[in-house]
Amino acid sequence: MSPLLIGALLCTATILILAIGVPVAFALALVAVGFLVLFEGIGSLEIVAEMMFSSINHFTLVSIPMFILMGAAVSSSPASKDLYEALDRWLHRVPGGLIISNLGACAVFSALSGSSPATCAAIGKMGIPEMRSRGYPASLATGAIAAGGTLGILIPPSITMIVYGIATETSIGRLFLAGVLPGLLLTALFMGWALYTAKRHGYSRAESRNYTLHDKLIVLPRVIPFLLVILGVLYVLYGGIATPSEAAGVGAMMCVMLAVVIYKIRDFKSIWEMLSSSMKESVMILMIIAASELFSFTLSSLYITQSVAESIAALDTNKWLLLGMINLFLLVSGFFLPPVAVILMTAPILLPIIQSAGFDPYWFAVIFTINMEIGLITPPVGLNLYVINGICKDVKLSTILKGSFPFVLCMVLAIVILAIFPEIVLWLPDLIMGPEIN
Repeated sequence: MSPLLIGALLCTATILILAIGVPVAFALALVAVGFLVLFEGIGSLEIVAEMMFSSINHFTLVSIPMFILMGAAVSSSPASKDLYEALDRWLHRVPGGLIISNLGACAVFSALSGSSPATCAAIGKMGIPEMRSRGYPASLATGAIAAGGTLGILIPPSITMIVYGIATETSIGRLFLAGVLPGLLLTALFMGWALYTAKRHGYSRAESRNYTLHDKLIVLPRVIPFLLVILGVLYVLYGGIATPSEAAGVGAMMCVMLAVVIYKIRDFKSIWEMLSSSMKESVMILMIIAASELFSFTLSSLYITQSVAESIAALDTNKWLLLGMINLFLLVSGFFLPPVAVILMTAPILLPIIQSAGFDPYWFAVIFTINMEIGLITPPVGLNLYVINGICKDVKLSTILKGSFPFVLCMVLAIVILAIFPEIVLWLPDLIMGPEIN
């Protein structure tokens, strides 16, 4: 049996097992072990435990639970409410200002929490009812929050960028920097669409009061400390003062302390919930990493990875057509799998192909991530859609999907812009860390 046929069977088996509701980590491990035993015999089981353990035996991975704890400290406090209120007060006179303030809150909160579902839940619970009460249609209100929540996997510190760096052995600090300007670009495109829609349809904010300068300033002392922690973490990381794991550990400790001091979250139950939720999410991600490493080993051991790479290289096609095919593949993968799983399964295969075509690996990381963002707001998986649907049970899923579709087009436009102007991605990493020596 040819490696490509084995690969087709393996992919089919994976999709079927995932379709019946088996968790991603267990599905990947089950398929990997099954195909290893089927094609290489029972003796291949000897390397399973060692392979899974070695994949998570990296000091850099310590940064993942630390950044997750950092986000949990922010998510469990009223910081999201204060952030939303601050932006709302400063932008209340802008046409479509309520949507723009919600998108801005999503962008900042996603940088604080690093989690798309957490951003959707935290900002959506306050922002969606407020937008609907001010005359904005349910589709636009829910779509804006669903799309805004996706920024969490692009704007640093991003868990998916850490996973990409580990999977491809690229610099995590440079990946973080590469995501800054594209994240701002995407946020600006989202806000631009919101502003255009508000003016076109005449949506306005019937303000019940005018905010004074005192009203605008009074909420800032509770928000600024968290923003300073994020800036501090990024500074020590990019300045070469600390490793990602060290920076994440200090950032997590600072955010927990701020939650205790500013919002007086001091009871054992609240702190335990914060720690337990962080532990559950961290274990889930690390299990996916371990299972994906075993899955990748199976692909390589059965010569599937090499055959796919050789087949793509043999196409001898235009590099932009090749990129379009890869984007389509990533888009479809993102429809069915979470970003972490897609990165771990495909990035090691695709990166050599991308580099051989002359594309920069850090630029590709951003393109890869934006494709994963699209997957978060498109069916059938579309995690953010279901989070929003859980918040607004009276809004149909189709209505949320309709509202998020223009933001999907904004993401596609962002990919096109970054393809034409790759300097948007590469300028900041080269400026701060210097050009990378290959």
